[in-house]
Amino acid sequence: MEKIFDWNWIDKKEVSSTNDEALKLSQNMHDGKYVISAQMQNQGRGRRGRTWLGFPGNLFMSLLVQVPLSKLGGLVFVVALSLFDALKNLFPEIDIKLKWPNDVLLENNKISGILLEKGENDFLIIGIGVNVLKAPSLENVMYQTLSLADKGYVTDRLTLLKEYLKAFDKNFELWQKEGFSPIREKWLKNAKGLGQNIEARTVKETKCGIFRDIDENGALLLETQNGLEKIYAGDIFYI
Repeated sequence: MEKIFDWNWIDKKEVSSTNDEALKLSQNMHDGKYVISAQMQNQGRGRRGRTWLGFPGNLFMSLLVQVPLSKLGGLVFVVALSLFDALKNLFPEIDIKLKWPNDVLLENNKISGILLEKGENDFLIIGIGVNVLKAPSLENVMYQTLSLADKGYVTDRLTLLKEYLKAFDKNFELWQKEGFSPIREKWLKNAKGLGQNIEARTVKETKCGIFRDIDENGALLLETQNGLEKIYAGDIFYI
């Protein structure tokens, strides 16, 4: 185990999923911060049981942090905002936006996947995949994928990993000291579709309306013909 800043770091050649490795690690750890990365993962997964396809040279990592499960909603936005900040720090001119709840879009295309899961001993697992060198070609998907390299943004997985940890530490400290409000404000400034018509698809139904805000718990506030409604989980599409 090596150190990156004050993170305990493990880098593996190949794993099924860095989240699976993080879960195993959490069973024997009781404090500290850990990050597990891999040169390749072959069974990556995303939200709602979706598959996350990986290629060598892309970033696959999972963070282990001790956060109460009750704060999971706020942590989601800290995680996504930190990826946005890391990419902006590396490439100030990059055209990226945040998509509710936890996606980062490059020129309206998906470049990353984020999955939060519960670990052991009060750890939460933050799984992150970023298309650094190559993106999968997929059919019948909600959003087409791109890699950073596709648009000429050249970096490597470890440079991005270190930049991400710096951004995460900064946003996490802000969240811990000042609560969700400053994270929410920063996220909204860079959100795609705010104030515009969107379609929100939940497990049970599809609703259309204007994306007005997110609340103190990260729920999307959708203005529909029935008034302001809260969307707690789902996928959104821009009209």
